[in-house]
Amino acid sequence: MIRITQERGVQFRPFFARKANKCLAFVDAAIDAHLGLDCASEEELLQSLDRGAKPSNIICTAAVKNRGLLERCVSVGATIAVDNFQELSAIENIQRGESSTARLALRMSGFLHGGNKLRSRFGFDMDQIPELLRRLDDHPESLRSITGLHFHLDGYSGSQRVSAIQQLIPFVDSLREAGAPISFIDIGGGLPVCYLNNEADWSRFWREHQRALTEQRGEITYRNDPLGRTVDANRVLGEPKAYPFFQQPAWDAWLAAVLDAEIDGEPIAQALATRQLELRCEPGRSLLDNAGLTIARVEGVKALNDGAGAILLSMNGTQCRTSSADFFVDPLLVRARATEARVALPANQSGYLFGAYCTESDLIVKRKLVFPEGIGVGDLVVLPNTAGYFMHFLESRSHQFPLAKNAVYDRSTPSLLSLDGIDENDRAKRKTAP
Repeated sequence: MIRITQERGVQFRPFFARKANKCLAFVDAAIDAHLGLDCASEEELLQSLDRGAKPSNIICTAAVKNRGLLERCVSVGATIAVDNFQELSAIENIQRGESSTARLALRMSGFLHGGNKLRSRFGFDMDQIPELLRRLDDHPESLRSITGLHFHLDGYSGSQRVSAIQQLIPFVDSLREAGAPISFIDIGGGLPVCYLNNEADWSRFWREHQRALTEQRGEITYRNDPLGRTVDANRVLGEPKAYPFFQQPAWDAWLAAVLDAEIDGEPIAQALATRQLELRCEPGRSLLDNAGLTIARVEGVKALNDGAGAILLSMNGTQCRTSSADFFVDPLLVRARATEARVALPANQSGYLFGAYCTESDLIVKRKLVFPEGIGVGDLVVLPNTAGYFMHFLESRSHQFPLAKNAVYDRSTPSLLSLDGIDENDRAKRKTAP
């Protein structure tokens, strides 16, 4: 990212989206690399400060900000992505009792793209700009606090980001004329990641899945799960509710294309540089690409009544799950050292990975899998590239199961593996609890 922006003469600062993974090792790595931190809660903010992050390198993008969080941000000097007029009023009330000045970025939404409005739950609608300017004119202390503009767009469309930047630049000019010290535009997250090497495999899966849904072949998902699509009169309708595990361009070429896109005959990179605007973004998944393994032990295997195998793992489905309908990276298998006879599924037996929650739907992977050399009790199932969102975003601990431990691999330490600080903190809290 830095190389791409430097080549185009654009000031650039990425802020690691902490929501993508709770491990403090990534916070430390971001600080060491002189990256900013995007915090979505007071706890994330406090943890980041405790690890040594400078408040000027923190932005708070929480979807819902209570007064305590806003007070904390104002008192320490972290930038706040202001979402609505109520938040703006609350910050103004807080500032009256504070000696410090808030740092604010107006979060905007409702951009026009291809003749359609991009709707979002986040931010001030672009149609509210006249009202915003009047409001800020009546509250000059807020106007002087606004240092940037911010947006969050759902999905991964680069052309939508181009439309948003194009529509924000005139607003930057208007705010500067009014006296706001605007220094950056923050395009949020959503930089696309490509998890798979082969587009043909990705396309083939969806073709075969459609054939399975229309009963032209056997099931390839548990109970013929449609993965977000619907079947009506032997027709498959809708799109899968799945992250695009194969997509091009990925984040590097994607960012270059956004900066090279022209608005009014001028590349976006040039428009930013001419105005001395810093480009900011909040990558999570893309910064964690190729990081993280989720590992679970096989605790049992058995045959299901349809002939497929059930592989029972010591984890639950929320520990490798986002809003995507399934995890589409094939797992790896680390076989146990066989010292005695063990229960196992035979070679080339197809089966499903089930979790420990007491529901029919607790699957780790909904796709039917085949293990060429079999799989048995004591083996380890390894899910690769899970650090970005899959590990922690929806993680839960129903049935009072403990949360999974997070180990950090460090070649500089004698043991190579150590418990992440997030788990050390939890352990310390339990020891001091009454």
